[in-house]
Amino acid sequence: MPHGRSPTPGLLVGLVLTLAAVVTYTLYINRQITSLRVLQSEMVDRNRRDSLQLLRIQNNLNQLGLAMRDMLDDDHSYPLVAWSAQFQRIRGDLDDALKRQTELAATSRTTPDRDRLTDSLAEFWDAVDRTFALAADGKSDAARAQVSLSLQARQAALGTAVARLLIENNEAEEQAAERVQRIYDQVQRQVYLFFTATLVAIAATGLYLIRANRRLFAELAALSDGRRELAQQLIATRETTLSQLSRELHDEVGQILTAIGSMLGRAEKQTPADSPLRADLREVREMAQSTLNNVRSLSQTLHPSILDELGLESTFDWYLGTVERQLGLTVSYERSGTSVPVDGTVAIHVYRVLQESLSNVSRHAGTDRVWVRLRYLPGTLELEVEDHGSGVTPRTGRRGLGLVAMRERAELVGGTIEFSRPDEGGTRVRLRVPLDEVDTHGGQGGEDG
Repeated sequence: MPHGRSPTPGLLVGLVLTLAAVVTYTLYINRQITSLRVLQSEMVDRNRRDSLQLLRIQNNLNQLGLAMRDMLDDDHSYPLVAWSAQFQRIRGDLDDALKRQTELAATSRTTPDRDRLTDSLAEFWDAVDRTFALAADGKSDAARAQVSLSLQARQAALGTAVARLLIENNEAEEQAAERVQRIYDQVQRQVYLFFTATLVAIAATGLYLIRANRRLFAELAALSDGRRELAQQLIATRETTLSQLSRELHDEVGQILTAIGSMLGRAEKQTPADSPLRADLREVREMAQSTLNNVRSLSQTLHPSILDELGLESTFDWYLGTVERQLGLTVSYERSGTSVPVDGTVAIHVYRVLQESLSNVSRHAGTDRVWVRLRYLPGTLELEVEDHGSGVTPRTGRRGLGLVAMRERAELVGGTIEFSRPDEGGTRVRLRVPLDEVDTHGGQGGEDG
């Protein structure tokens, strides 16, 4: 029969494409995750820390505003120079915050923005120094006027500049969040696309594999059917050939040997008693008789004529007695149920299964005790051969072929055969074949042990 193309190349192509898609998607996802990490670490996190420093600067500026308001309060009992220490403390923290903010904003904000804030803060501290210099010289009114006219305005301008920078940071954070969201959306779409493509690839590969397997199993089933048909034809041909050989041996060769024995007997009677020829003729006649007995035995072994003449039960009785003598087995035989006539085709296959089973026991089981049970059940004939030897595992190729032949014989007559292991160990062969319903009411039953 024609053989289909092997599915291996197609499966390999599908595997390679799937692996390539997985690798490509993995690289893509890794690149997107790296972009997200860079965006979050270099922009979002830096911008957040920058905003914290700007808030620190704004807090210091608010403290300065409160201090200047207290300095202008006429009811305050402290001189203006008493505020110098607080201004210096705020100045130190403000300079540190500005330095840190400048470092964080170096990559996200233009140089003029940084320089403008630094210059404005430097001008503010110059004005503070001049104010405290006036207060130290006893010019408190001029110093308060400086605070009211210059320092508060500069502090308000600085506060406005810092607030504007905070707004810019907030806008930058929103833009970064939008970029992150776009990347997440893109990755999500790609995940769905990849998942869909992977499902399609898996489905296509699975369908191709199912189709290839179905074709392969169909071919195997066809081969099995062909093998079974061939085996059954060989078995049928073998039985026909053995039957013809048995008949030829029994009828032709047996009759010739019988005739030769009769002629030798007559020649012996016509020869004088004291003649040496008489002894030779007797010896030849005995050899012819021995050969005739061997031919008849061989004929029965090839195809027992008793099976056609007397039926299956008589054949079992004859064969089991022969087996005990030839193979040295001790056979316990039981027959149960109501006997029915068994078709000759069914009978020969049941007989052959018995032959093969006892032959296997003799050659492979390592025991000389065997139990044979023939049961007539409603619509079924059951043969059981059991030994407690080494088991059913075949140890030679011939035995394996014997098991196959028994299965084929069971199928030929529409029956089943089972090979199992009894609780005591060994092998149990159980053959069941269907019987015609019309046959289940005839004959007499009996039991033999």
